[in-house]
Amino acid sequence: MGIEDRPDGVRVLTLARPSRRNALDDALVAALHAALAPEACAGVRALLLRGHGGTFCSGYDLTGLGPPAPGGSLPDDALMALLARLESHPVPSVALVEGAAFGAGFDLAAACDFRVGTQSALFSMPPARLGVVYSADGIARVSRLVGPARAKLLFLTGRKLEGAAALAWGLLDECHPEAAGAEGAALALCEAIAAGAPLAISGMKETFRRLARAPLTPEEAGHLRQLRAEAFASEDAREGRAAFLEKRRPRFTGR
Repeated sequence: MGIEDRPDGVRVLTLARPSRRNALDDALVAALHAALAPEACAGVRALLLRGHGGTFCSGYDLTGLGPPAPGGSLPDDALMALLARLESHPVPSVALVEGAAFGAGFDLAAACDFRVGTQSALFSMPPARLGVVYSADGIARVSRLVGPARAKLLFLTGRKLEGAAALAWGLLDECHPEAAGAEGAALALCEAIAAGAPLAISGMKETFRRLARAPLTPEEAGHLRQLRAEAFASEDAREGRAAFLEKRRPRFTGR
């Protein structure tokens, strides 16, 4: 992963796994987590998150997804912790989205405060085709952007949205015809944020975040986590991963 700290207080984080279309794996998740650690962000006033080579992020590397661990941890717990850190980070973030933003890549963009993209941007949420129950936090993030009905459509069907449609639905805040225009707009937005008073910016960001959330009760959160654990351990999840890797249609049985 590339890290560039600009003189204006903007930190640029570039996902760089071109052989896997910038798919997230344990190492990349850990690198992002470290780059967002409070002690690593002194002087950082805005974050720009982008992908290398014209692709934002093709999702989570499926070779790292399996059944829950014996101790009860889910295979994407580290990823969900990263997304929670990004969403709640005191420094505002902008996702520059070109090409694919699939699954965890979609959620990574949704966890940012703003999303600037190109017409080539392509959003998709495939958990239903992988036999996976997606996290409540991730579903909530997307629902807040597009509304519950459209979020259901995205999660339950895996529908793909290109840049113009993503703008109309509220997934993108800006959509530009060319990559250079999108990059310039994303950097300009970061610079405008970085020019503000840091305590005021972080305080208002925290206020917006708290106003937008309707927290689950511990019982509800536990129930939803159990649903996710059962799905990760299911035959359908194994079939979904195998079908994806073998580039064929999955044959789900409901087990």
